[in-house]
This record gives sequence, C-alpha cells and structure tokens, in this order.
Amino acid sequence: MKQTHTYGQKARQFFLVLLPIFVTQLSLTATGFFNTIMAGHISEQDLAGVAVGVNLFLPFFGMFLGIISGLTPTVSQLYGAGKKETIGFVVRQGFYWALLLGGIFLLIGYAAVPYILPYLSLEPKVDYITRHYLMAVSFGILPIFLAGVLRNFIDAHGYTRLTMCITMCTVPVNILCNYIFMYGLFGVPAFGGIGAGIGSAIAFSLNLLLNALVVMFIHPFRDYHIFRTLPRPSLAEWRKQLGIGVPIGSTIFCEQSIFGAVGLFMTAYGTTVVAAHQAAMNFTTVVYMIPLSASMTLTILVGYEIGARRQQDAAQYIRLGRWLTFLFEGSIALILTQFRYEIADFYTTSIEVQPVLANFLLVAVFLQLADSLDAPLQGALRGYKDVHATFVLAVISYWVIGLPAGWSLAHFTDLGPAGYWLGLITGVGIGAILLMLRLRRVQRRYRLEMQ
Repeated sequence: MKQTHTYGQKARQFFLVLLPIFVTQLSLTATGFFNTIMAGHISEQDLAGVAVGVNLFLPFFGMFLGIISGLTPTVSQLYGAGKKETIGFVVRQGFYWALLLGGIFLLIGYAAVPYILPYLSLEPKVDYITRHYLMAVSFGILPIFLAGVLRNFIDAHGYTRLTMCITMCTVPVNILCNYIFMYGLFGVPAFGGIGAGIGSAIAFSLNLLLNALVVMFIHPFRDYHIFRTLPRPSLAEWRKQLGIGVPIGSTIFCEQSIFGAVGLFMTAYGTTVVAAHQAAMNFTTVVYMIPLSASMTLTILVGYEIGARRQQDAAQYIRLGRWLTFLFEGSIALILTQFRYEIADFYTTSIEVQPVLANFLLVAVFLQLADSLDAPLQGALRGYKDVHATFVLAVISYWVIGLPAGWSLAHFTDLGPAGYWLGLITGVGIGAILLMLRLRRVQRRYRLEMQ
C-alpha cells in the first residue's frame, strides 16, 4: 500500500485491495455453495443435516476467527506508522492465543452438541448427519485458526492477492474432497452430507500449509522471520490483542448466530422449509461477499491511513467504499431476483422445496440491500480500532430488534417463516443507521486529537 492524493488514486488502490479479497471470499463461499447443492441432490435429509450442522457450527467458528482478525487493524496501523519491528512480535504472540482459542472451541463443541441436538427434535437421519458432520469438520479447527493468524498478517500489508491465490488453491481441493467423500469415488464410501465435513477438514489443513510457505519464502514476509524464534508468551500482549479481537468476534457472533438461530427456528416448520431456508441463506451469503469484502478492505485502508495520521484520507476511503458497495450490491441483487425460479431449480430437484425457496429469495434481496449499508460502516470502525461500540450496536440491532421482530411477524401474522427474514432486514437496517452515527462521532474525535 502507498499514500494516495486523489479520489482516482484512492479508487484504484481500493479495488487493488478489494478484488483479491472478493475473489477469496467468493471462493470460500463457493465451498458452502457446492456443499449445499451436492447435499440437496442427495436427499432432503442430507441437505437439512448439513444445514443444521452449519447453523450450529458457523456462528462460533466465525466468532473465534473474528477474534483472530483483530490482528488486521493492529498490524495495519503498525505498518502505516512504520513500526515493522513490532509486527513480528505481535504475530508470534498470535500463534499462542489462536491455539488456546482453538482448544476452547473444540471443548465447547464436544461438550455442548450432544445436549443441544435432542432439543431440536430432528428426524433420526438428519440428527445422525448433523452429529457426524460436526465431528468431521472439527479435525480442521486448529489448522485453520493458525492459518488465520498468518492470513491477517499478510492481508494487513495490502498483499491480498497472495491470500487470494492460497484460497483459489484450497477451494477446488475442498470441493473435490467433498465430492469424493459425499458421493463415494475411488473406493471411498459415500458418506453423504457427512463428507462435506471431511472435505472441509482437509482443506483447512492445506490452507495452513500454503500460508506458512508464503510467510517463509515470499518478500516482504520472509524478512520478518516469523518462524525463526518463538518468544515467551506475553500475557500483556494477549490482553491488548484480545481487547480488540474479542469485540470483533462477538460482533460477528451476533450477526452469524442470529442467522443460525433463525435457521434452528425454521425446524418447527418441517424439513422442506429448513432445506429451502438453508438454500436461500446460502445464496444470500454468496451475494453478501461484496459488502463483506468492502468491509475488510476498509479495515485495512482506514487502519493504514490512521496509523499514518491521515484522517482526511481515511474519511475519503470510507465515503468511496460506502457508495461503491451500495451501487454494486444493489444492482446485482435486483438483477438476480429476476432469476429466482431458475436459482431454485439449480439448488434442488425437490418440487416441494423449489416454490418455498423462490419466495425466500425474493425477500432476501432486501436483506442484501440492508447489508450493503451496514457492512462497510463496520469495516471502517474496525480500521479505527473502535470495536466495543460496534459490538453493542450489533447486539441491539440483531438480538434486541431483529430477532424479536422476526419472531413476532412469524407468529402473529400470516407471513409464517418469511416473517423471520423481515425481522432480520429491520434489524440490519436500524443497525446501519446506528453505525453511521457512531462513525461520525469517532471521526470528530480523531479530528480533535490531530489538531
């Protein structure tokens, strides 16, 4: 990354950072996309089993990876300030607490899942697939958490193309492994939906290996000699980094758990609705990669400019990112809704699931528009390291407003399961307004500090 002086230069640097992130996120989403499609073409039970497993797994997985992503604004600000000697120490300490987080994640999973699933009243086959899917994917947790440290280290320098290349190598392997283990090829038994967990665990391990090779052999990362020595654990540094990462992870948990909770509430409407909801949410997640990528880009660029004490440049990046995100997301979402029936046909061959899915997709476009307003603001605030208020606002918008509104609409109107979607849209929209007010306050504070 380098200093820019005009909007044209900023737009160019914005896209140079954003496009690899977008390809990376889209590639990661492609795994879940193909998992859903492959499971849907095996049976409704396999699709529902993977759906319940993902809804239980993803919120906590996203939260813990979100904690690790707190390294991005820290390293980005250190890089902008020219404090490269501190970066290596911060990253090495990240290995320790990432391993600790991985161990905690596994303990929670193995302890809690056997007690949660009986309360969902799943069909026996769906219950079996869910349990074993989660067991299989757990073998990749420690590798992907360590890879997360390295990935944030690389991204914070603006070299997002490298992590894009890594992801583009691992995702095809993931999809191929999923296909082999789900359908049974080369003498491997057909595990159905459980095979998606096996393939993910293999891909997570490969991701760690490739990130480590980049850090060891490619400039400028090899100059840090990250693996040459490991310092003694520094609890003071852990507290500092977790003080940034935990609010970020908690915010991500609020976002992803609300979708997971809605997915679990959908089990009350039967396997057909669960399958349709999961497919619609999977499609929405693919489109969400645009605002998510913009959010991650703004965290890097805003952190870099704030580290260099260029408040005006940071504000210009935020303005540019918000407008571009809304225009791109809005255009794509509106176009894709015209093909919702074709998309439903692509996801499943079930004539019961297809019409329900098409209706969910129509409502989902408004969620996508709300996300295009909300996500860039979150990324901008993380660039300022303003993460505690973001967490509080996420709790308010998703859990205080979104879920109660969705539950009320689902139970006291004729909307049924679609009411949950409308509640989510309301929560995300109000959250965007609250984040905008918070950002203005933070920007005023920084202007006063720099005068």
